Amino acid sequence: MPSVPDSTPAPQATPSLDTLVRQATLELLRHGLLDGAKPNLYQIVLTQLDTVRAVLANLDLDLRIDDIRGLAYLVVAGSSGGDLDEWSHPLVRKQRLTLEQSLLVAILRQQFIAHEIESGVGAAPPQLDIDDLLPHLQAYLGFLGSDQQERKRLLALLEQLKGHGLVSDIDQQERVTVRPIIVHLANPENLQALLKAMKDAADRAGDAGDANGRQEGEA
Repeated sequence: MPSVPDSTPAPQATPSLDTLVRQATLELLRHGLLDGAKPNLYQIVLTQLDTVRAVLANLDLDLRIDDIRGLAYLVVAGSSGGDLDEWSHPLVRKQRLTLEQSLLVAILRQQFIAHEIESGVGAAPPQLDIDDLLPHLQAYLGFLGSDQQERKRLLALLEQLKGHGLVSDIDQQERVTVRPIIVHLANPENLQALLKAMKDAADRAGDAGDANGRQEGEA
């Protein structure tokens, strides 16, 4: 009687600890951070922190852990991680944000902090509706003349910030998730000062427009 081939799938080999540490370290080097988007690799970093740090030290890099928010991110060894002008590193390219990008970062960070105040630090990151973000951006940059142009501007800015690891892809419900690294990206006082300066400029432009409208009406 002919034998029947065994159709039972072969068991998958479990990656070794060294392999997992290597994967986690490469992910950090590739994207600069690990968070809840890849929880398994993030847990490897936490449990093998000394090993990962030893590897990074050879590259003059260090690791910061925000265990409350579930975040690990790279910094240049010896830097505070906040001032872009205090360090230089041959493997780390500085990318300065444009004014519009910085403004959206400030808005998103404000929304992230408000979410943490309401839900608690360490809660699942906020998911923001695109339509809800549009008025916030318009309040500072003004109206481009059509809803389509407004959405196009916002979507382009979000795509750029996604490249910095600050937001997720936009999902099918037209929502974007703000990632915890946004809390550590820039000095909060600088971002608040930017929001205030932009709002003051927008208010002055609005007042000037109203004054011109009144003068034309009187004429």
